[in-house]
Amino acid sequence: MTRKAVISQEYSAFVGELKARIQSARISAARAVNQNLILLYWNIGRGIVERQEKLGWGQSVVEMLSRDLKKAFPAVRGFSADNLWRMRQFFAVYGRAEILEQLVPELNAERHSLTARL
Repeated sequence: MTRKAVISQEYSAFVGELKARIQSARISAARAVNQNLILLYWNIGRGIVERQEKLGWGQSVVEMLSRDLKKAFPAVRGFSADNLWRMRQFFAVYGRAEILEQLVPELNAERHSLTARL
């Protein structure tokens, strides 16, 4: 009877450790995905702004991009014209490279500290 109680306590502790590791890994993965999406949106916004300035593209390019991206990635949501305008605005507000350079190391440091705990 004592042996079963000890195994049960050890097992419960082991399950608890695994749950904590799984939860930590899930949070770390979600943060990595969010970081990559933020960088993607910033880059899409940058591409729109730069081409409008350098090539003289008008506002209708956003509508065309939306149609073409939705066609290329039918299962992916987020490429509506409204969202592309938001990406453009995101770059316009946070377009200075030094802001992005500060943000990325902070996100990476946070991700590495979570990974180290695993």
